[in-house]
Amino acid sequence: MVLELGALADVEFRPGPRREMRVLGDARTPLPISTEVARRLRPVARGSLTVRLRHELPIGQGFGMSAAGASATALAVAAVAGASRTAAVRAAHLADLFGEGGLGGVAAIASGGGLEFRVRGGIPPWGAVQHRPLPGRLLVGVVGGPLPSPRLLRSERFLARVREASRDLPELLRAPEAGRFFDASERFTDRLGLASPAVRTVLRGLRRRGWWAAQAMFGRSFFARSKGPGATRGDLRWLSRGGFPIVELSAAVSGAHVSARRTLPR
Repeated sequence: MVLELGALADVEFRPGPRREMRVLGDARTPLPISTEVARRLRPVARGSLTVRLRHELPIGQGFGMSAAGASATALAVAAVAGASRTAAVRAAHLADLFGEGGLGGVAAIASGGGLEFRVRGGIPPWGAVQHRPLPGRLLVGVVGGPLPSPRLLRSERFLARVREASRDLPELLRAPEAGRFFDASERFTDRLGLASPAVRTVLRGLRRRGWWAAQAMFGRSFFARSKGPGATRGDLRWLSRGGFPIVELSAAVSGAHVSARRTLPR
């Protein structure tokens, strides 16, 4: 799913005698992927490039924040450097891939919103992504600390578990619609067995209350969608007793974009 919350980048370039670059984030963790994106796309001219990055969902919890940050940085730096959108998407994808942030989130963010189905890995023209609308509201929540996705993605044993747990996912492409997507997400979560006891407790409780609920990959977190009209006060009260943060939100209706441009006075 491509969510309406993601990452926002504000970029400023001031000509000067030296080539300088800073990538400033709202998180206490380093931002090596976004820094690499800025390095790849920075203006050729000498001067000071400053990127200020804000993440609207937690990093390291399976919400694709490394891809979102890479995409936001790429489009904003490309806008001030005069680079094309194609170059920006390519730089973000490669930095996220080789920085071990994820395995293709940039392709999903760049090409649209809603539900995305990866037909072929990579960014266009090599990759192919199908998008479907996803109306209604969703819940996402964080139940524990982040999971180290780079370490997991380097483990052949873990990747073998992923392949086994996802054996029926290609069937989704025959009829890519929301209900089948959430059913498959639940099966994948349960087969993979990566969820902590706290996450499993939340998933079981939401499912009993008439929700689709699955683990966000890879995080100690969850996403859920009601099979009925939406979240009730009882559902939200039950979740609030856990003491962990939850957000109600929608799927995005479009992909990553530049929202504003301004020219600095000379």
